[in-house]
Amino acid sequence: MINHLITQKNWQTQLSEAITSIDELLEILNLETMKAQVYAPAHFPLRVPRAFVAKMAMGDAHDPLLKQVLPDRQEQIAVTGYITDPLAENDQNPIKGLLHKYQSRILLTVTGACAIHCRYCFRQHFDYNANMPTSTEHLAIASYIKEHPEVNEVILSGGDPLSVSNRRLFAWLDTLEAIPQLTTIRLHTRLPLVIPERLDDALLDRFSQSRCNIVMVVHCNHANEIDTNTAQYLQRARVAGIVMLNQAVLLKGVNDSVVTQTALSQRLFAAGVLPYYLHVLDKVLGAAHFDNNEQSAVDLYWSLLAKLPGYLVPKLVKELPNRPFKVPINIYKDSQGMQDSKLW
Repeated sequence: MINHLITQKNWQTQLSEAITSIDELLEILNLETMKAQVYAPAHFPLRVPRAFVAKMAMGDAHDPLLKQVLPDRQEQIAVTGYITDPLAENDQNPIKGLLHKYQSRILLTVTGACAIHCRYCFRQHFDYNANMPTSTEHLAIASYIKEHPEVNEVILSGGDPLSVSNRRLFAWLDTLEAIPQLTTIRLHTRLPLVIPERLDDALLDRFSQSRCNIVMVVHCNHANEIDTNTAQYLQRARVAGIVMLNQAVLLKGVNDSVVTQTALSQRLFAAGVLPYYLHVLDKVLGAAHFDNNEQSAVDLYWSLLAKLPGYLVPKLVKELPNRPFKVPINIYKDSQGMQDSKLW
């Protein structure tokens, strides 16, 4: 009943009513005894929509959705190799708001806002104030793309590009669609999982009218994120002609088992979304407690190959600074059946 009442509200209202108080979150979930394990970070505070909280299990301190958003004191432990800019993105900005790391694609940070603050976020320390494009930068960005004819795809990112209004988002679409060389516009977003109502009629109608291919990469890490309401909205997006893909992060204690990854792929596919990437954790400061060693990721991948059809097994990758592509973790077996892996 509570979840039903939440989903009767439009997405903007749900966004504005997101929970930002740790005490309130723990009280809702009947987990007040956890207070000693958490802290209130200044730089990246708690933020989670109520619809996402409604998918969490009451009284379960190990709920996989809760662990993704609840600040843990382990974040305060300094671990060697975990830094504020693990992908060296601050060095990839030829124009304010534009990252050009991949040859045929550019990425635009259209906003610093997110509906949810995930504790493993690799951009939690990113200086959005210094890298946020204004309306006047639209022309400069369009000019930059035209000067680089090898670019045929633009990725809208952030923050979360779906956290901005339709008016602002459609203005970006208008600018990009007017550039003949562009064939694809891709959005990376968590909104459809945490506030499914963001996929409203106006948004889907605008996407369906685009001359470009529209690709939406949702960031879903656990099958429990996709309830019946969420699945219906994801299916609506697919029916509207949007290519629906998923990108997950491998997180210790959240989704690092064959059971959870198998369930995730199957639930995604039932909702019209194809598994795309399974990312090894980016080594961002404060997220070391989520990391898995690479060999366990390799073992998991092989188990998934045995469990699932190939089209439901996401590519196992990692991202490294100053590499012009996602780095696949290439895995093979030798004639004795031993496993080996190499990064290429």
